[in-house]
This record gives sequence, structure tokens and C-alpha cells, in this order.
Amino acid sequence: MTEETSEDRPIPNLDKLTETFLKIRDARSQLKAEYDGKDSLLEEQAKLLEAGMLDACKTINASSIKTPHGTIIRSVKSRYWTNDWDSMYTFIEQQGAFALLEKRLHQTNMKSFLEENPDLLPMGLNVESEYTVVVRRSKS
Repeated sequence: MTEETSEDRPIPNLDKLTETFLKIRDARSQLKAEYDGKDSLLEEQAKLLEAGMLDACKTINASSIKTPHGTIIRSVKSRYWTNDWDSMYTFIEQQGAFALLEKRLHQTNMKSFLEENPDLLPMGLNVESEYTVVVRRSKS
């Protein structure tokens, strides 16, 4: 099951590792597809029930309804976005409202910036790098 290297260190049979890895990946994909199918059915049913509960709250003008099995609470959920980032950045800068932005870095853009500017390293930047493995199936 192992092969010897020039330094006489045993290495595993890479073909067997690849074969086993692909079998596990296929099995996980199959399980995920089964789960996703069943979960989407349950999600559809839950949305129908939520619509019924929202309608009932609206009909009786209630923000909450207590039942023996639980309490239904109707609330307003707002989501904000912009289609004009230049204007939004200008507004945020003018107002000093930088808390309106999320604190995270765009990974691909940061990588490109550092590759293009190897002498510029922002203070406080942390970098974590690790080796990864990609397995591609043989075309046989």
C-alpha cells in the first residue's frame, strides 16, 4: 500500500487515496442532494404556514398571538442596499458614518492588491495561508 521515496520515507498509495477521496466526495454529494430536496419541500410548507399566520395577524391587527403550542410574533424586517456605490461612499464619508459599512475585506481584491503592490502592507493586516488539495476525476 505504500511506496518508498528516495529518502526511504514511506508515502501512501496516492491512487488509492484519490479513489477513496472521490468515493467519499460522491457519497457526500448524493447525501447533500437528498437533504436539499427534502429540505426544500419542508421550506415550501413552512412558507405557506408563515403566510397563513401573517394573514391572521393582519386580519385581527395583532403583533403577537399566543397559542398553546407557541407564540406567533409579527414584526417588520427591513433590508437596505444601494445601486449607486459612488454616491453611497460620498454620503458615508460626508456624514462620518463608517459604521454603515461592514468590517471585512474583499479577499480576491486584497490578494490582487498585495500582488501588485508587494511593498505596501497595511498596518493591522493579518494573513493566514495554508496548503490545500484539489482532486480532479480522471477522464477515462
